[in-house]
Amino acid sequence: MSNSNQPRLEAAMNAALNKRRSNSTLRQHTSNPTTSVNFSSNDFLSLSSLPDLRNAFIDELARHPNFTLGSGGSRLLDGNSTYAEDLETSIAAFHNAPAGLLCNSGFDANVGIFSCLPQPGDIIIYDEYIHASVHDGMRASRASKLLPFAHNNVDSFTAVLQSTISSDPLVRNGSRDVFIALEAIYSMDGDICPLASIEAAVTSLLPHGNGHLILDEAHSTGFLGPQGRGLVSSLHLESRVLVRLHTFGKALSSTGAVILCSDTVKQYLINYARPLIYTTFMTFPNLASIKASYSLLMDGTTDVLSRRLEGHIRLFHALLLELQATLTAEARERKVLKIADECPLSPIFSVETNAPRVLAKWCQDGGFIVRPIMPPTVPVGAERVRVCLHAGNTEQEVRALAARIGEWCLAQTGPTVSGQPKL
Repeated sequence: MSNSNQPRLEAAMNAALNKRRSNSTLRQHTSNPTTSVNFSSNDFLSLSSLPDLRNAFIDELARHPNFTLGSGGSRLLDGNSTYAEDLETSIAAFHNAPAGLLCNSGFDANVGIFSCLPQPGDIIIYDEYIHASVHDGMRASRASKLLPFAHNNVDSFTAVLQSTISSDPLVRNGSRDVFIALEAIYSMDGDICPLASIEAAVTSLLPHGNGHLILDEAHSTGFLGPQGRGLVSSLHLESRVLVRLHTFGKALSSTGAVILCSDTVKQYLINYARPLIYTTFMTFPNLASIKASYSLLMDGTTDVLSRRLEGHIRLFHALLLELQATLTAEARERKVLKIADECPLSPIFSVETNAPRVLAKWCQDGGFIVRPIMPPTVPVGAERVRVCLHAGNTEQEVRALAARIGEWCLAQTGPTVSGQPKL
């Protein structure tokens, strides 16, 4: 590329960045103060600081003292090992799946799944809040149609599927496949997929078996279901879901992911999923970390942590409801604070407010790490403060965060400036 093009390129990039600065949507890296209480990370079970996990990891390394630090290449070349194969077999068995395929990340896995499984002309129906990695995979796919449905709305899903069946005789007679993209727990709202109802609709409307559910269990792994096996296992729908994706970088405090599927799907992905083929595989310490985390799921250690986390969820929701009830009608009208009436079943809380940046900073200044979630991460009008509870948080910390939010709400009785409440 000629150097003469560089100033023009820099100008274009700066213009795009300045546009985001002007509308307050610029993304930037942040680091957490070590003295603050974390209510932001996806480390739901607080395994990252649990001595049991650290000891299990160190013990696993000690059992293999001659391990190499690098993997040596992609799995199709020099990166594979019997250790990796045994690990994915063990994980698949734990989740009651026929086969498992380890991947470097959930993002790589989703791109690989959706870019290669749908055959030419097939159709993908997806929840409108599906993860960005699925969108990237769908854009690279050979599907003829990508059809969204309203988030977690079974009626909307059914209407889209019925319309597809009515307009496409190949779908109707089972000659064309329909893939349905879902998440077990959605990362911004913390709400759970109505999987059983969607599966029932697919079974009823596509009796030829050409409807295929693909579920991302990233935020449910380790927390939902028996011993953290996920939403599918909690509903006993293992045989009805084509692909499950479990990632290890959230509640399991590790890295990487596993695709749970049939052996045929696994072999197809090994041969055609470009993000899995053309990348250096995980190193032995990565694999040992995954094994250590699963050892705590399998021996029941995480059950105690899950119960503690469930208690925090109920407490925090009750405290926020009490706080919301004290707001004046005017404050409610301005949406100073809005909380769902029903207690979440996940550790992710969406605290809706008309001033997410201001509220988040108020909490941060008080020693609590929470994040404002703004467009383009969420749609315009859906801005919020995202709070993630952890098993390692204390009851006192949960109460203190709710109290800090309450102090901010009480200050929102004065006039507004540019639509933002004053403190």
